[in-house]
Amino acid sequence: MTDLLIGFLKEYSYPILFLWSILEGETGLIMAGIFSHTGDMNIWLSIFVAGLGGFTGDTIYFFIGRWNRKYVYRKFTTQRRKFALAHLLLKKYGWPIIFIQRYLYGMRTVIPIAIGMTRYSTTKFLIINFLSSIVWSSITIILAWYFGEEILKLIHLAKQYWYLALPFGALMAGGIYYYFHKVTQK
Repeated sequence: MTDLLIGFLKEYSYPILFLWSILEGETGLIMAGIFSHTGDMNIWLSIFVAGLGGFTGDTIYFFIGRWNRKYVYRKFTTQRRKFALAHLLLKKYGWPIIFIQRYLYGMRTVIPIAIGMTRYSTTKFLIINFLSSIVWSSITIILAWYFGEEILKLIHLAKQYWYLALPFGALMAGGIYYYFHKVTQK
């Protein structure tokens, strides 16, 4: 089963990376870095495809905010604090918040939607967003490519000692979620 999944990922790696980068990103970028390390993907094409996917996703969110303001207010009632925070961050820091928004946990989709709801220049947003997505994909994929051997050893250890890796991974994910959930509530 694992070989079938890996074979599928290798065969359709670039379309999967593009779609994954639209929705989430980091996990897909790490996989692209590892596949580039093993020679199954081209590192430069992976960076371009992932950057294009990240750019596309944030552009979609931006235009959702620009063209569907009433829908956003109606559907995202539980996210109003995050939208207010996004507006404050944009007002206080300006364009750098667009550049770093993909690194802000829990704000990756909210910030482009919130910026789309303002009168911020579409052209300026698109240029900054494109540069940001290329930098984001470059940093993550190159780091995963460079540390590919160590990551593969860690994956092998996790497969070998899965009964320890699963609870440890769940604890780590829960701790990270709890920490960032508390930070975004303040």
